[in-house]
Amino acid sequence: MAGIDRIHRLLTWPAAFYIAGILLWYEQYKLTGNPGSVWLFTVLSDWLHIHGYEKPFRLFVASMEIAAPLLVLPPFTRIWGAALAPGIMSGAIFFHVVSPLGIDPYHDGGALFKEARAVWLCAGFVLLSYRAEAMAIITGLLGRNRLASP
Repeated sequence: MAGIDRIHRLLTWPAAFYIAGILLWYEQYKLTGNPGSVWLFTVLSDWLHIHGYEKPFRLFVASMEIAAPLLVLPPFTRIWGAALAPGIMSGAIFFHVVSPLGIDPYHDGGALFKEARAVWLCAGFVLLSYRAEAMAIITGLLGRNRLASP
């Protein structure tokens, strides 16, 4: 079993680089106010009835999408980045499925949606590979008695 755990941990490197690459690639659009990014977040902010808050919404998502790669790349914070990434991507997947954006807002075959799913799966793989450490963190945060009680 130790050999498989070692292989899993080695495979978390390409998964972490994929997560970082995808999340950081899109920051150029969010941070510079690219018209496509502004349109996407305007649609979402209007749909959420927070009209006029496109920019803070876009920049908040951008800051989270910068934090996740910074945390997922170093092995000593990899669990934290891998926990943050699926949270961000769950939001992206949710909004693509239920909001007016749809799966393919840019008519490019749903590239954003596909990449969000791939990042989510890579982060899940990293968390699975570090499951013992992740459970230790959860136990420490919640306290041993809370997890043991029904």
